[in-house]
Order: sequence, then C-alpha cells, then structure tokens
Amino acid sequence: MSNSYEITGKVKVIGDVQTFASGFTKREVVLTTADEYPQDVKIEFVKDRCALADKFRVGDAVTVAFNIRGNEYNGKYYVSLNGWKVSATTAAASQRPEIPDQSGVDEATGEDGENLPF
Repeated sequence: MSNSYEITGKVKVIGDVQTFASGFTKREVVLTTADEYPQDVKIEFVKDRCALADKFRVGDAVTVAFNIRGNEYNGKYYVSLNGWKVSATTAAASQRPEIPDQSGVDEATGEDGENLPF
C-alpha cells in the first residue's frame, strides 16, 4: 500500500527529460514552498508522466501529488518523490499566514495609539 502526498509551491526549475540507455526516462522539477522557511523540493516525474511538466513555466504556482519511493543500492539508501499529478493553483502565495500590522498606527483613524489615558 502506497501513501500519496501533496506539496504546493512555485516552480523554480523544470529540468529536461533525461533518457537512459535502458529506455527509462525521468524529468526533475524543483518547487519552492511557501512555508515560513521556504524549502526547495525536487520532484521526479518518470516515464509517461514526464509530460506533466510541459504546461507549466518557472514561477507558476502548482500543487503536485506524489508518492515517496525508497530503495537500496550497494548498501546506500535513497529516497525520491515521484510526481503523478500536477495542477495550477493560486494557493501557494496565500498559504503564508497574514501577519497583523505591528506599527501601532490605527489604520482607520491614522492615530498612533500613544494618546492613552493612563
């Protein structure tokens, strides 16, 4: 049983399709998340899913559905995020919480709040 995950961010890099001698193809896309501490996350698209990245450009806000894949090779362990669905979104920019104005100026009156009676 495989779990599916989603990540939302802005497209930072769209790599070229890589074709290997075995006929295997993959394409790497890097997303920058809109978290408090943004992360650059590499998602791999394999085989016929390489074409999913064709309709997007660097800077586009997208949500990618992916599975986590892990394998061992020569005693070393590797993890990859394999994308299987991509959709455009405007949520990436709005995911950061809005921080209230801390200036002390009341926007409605224009007063700075320093005229307190105590």
